[in-house]
Amino acid sequence: MKKIAIHLVLVITAVIIFAFIFLKIFLPSYTNHGQTVSVPDLEGYEYHELDNYLKERDLRYEVTLDSGFNNELKPLSVMKQNPKPGNKVKKGRKVYVTLNAKNAPLIKMPNLVNSQLKNAQEIIGNVGLVRGEIVYVPDIGINVVLEQKYRGRNVKEGFEIPKGSQIDLVVGDGLGNQILDVPSLIGMDEIDAEFLIIGSGLRMGKINYVQTDSVPQGIIIQQIPPAGAEVKTGEPIDVWISDLKKNTDF
Repeated sequence: MKKIAIHLVLVITAVIIFAFIFLKIFLPSYTNHGQTVSVPDLEGYEYHELDNYLKERDLRYEVTLDSGFNNELKPLSVMKQNPKPGNKVKKGRKVYVTLNAKNAPLIKMPNLVNSQLKNAQEIIGNVGLVRGEIVYVPDIGINVVLEQKYRGRNVKEGFEIPKGSQIDLVVGDGLGNQILDVPSLIGMDEIDAEFLIIGSGLRMGKINYVQTDSVPQGIIIQQIPPAGAEVKTGEPIDVWISDLKKNTDF
């Protein structure tokens, strides 16, 4: 019995020693225990910066097939990453990144005309556009959108524009009951005509370009309503402008 007890003690001791060596020496060495790094925040870093930046931190990266677009970030810069910033990972771990698209996707312009300003702003945000300047003009409809503009031009429903584009709104101020005489715009250029229209309490309507060889380019050759007509404050004035190159109806 004494010999059996001694052998049993030796076996138990050997098991304990083996377990200690396996758990404290072999396993940590095999799994790189204690050799972890913190994942940095990569958002905003450009694609060409990632390789060196992550190598210095003993990490790698891989670009996912997914992509998105944010007009506040540079093209091909990091939008999202996995693992997230601050996570502890093993050295050599691969960080998956999603890049900002090089070109903004095109979206169709919604119709905001005759909508309330509040509703128009919600629609603009929901479709991925940005509300720009709000210009109030005399009109009987208070806070009603009268025109939607992209880069200074009226833009029609369905026209394709880059996502994130700024849309300016012309809005009625509710004071459009005054009767005004339409000024004569014939012979003026577009800039002076628009200045006169706005200064007269009216607003610029549709701009039509007409090919002609007899009038210098950029000169107004027709208007509706005609000069002298009586209209309400804030009414639009459509103009036809000479164009020596092509016919365009924007």
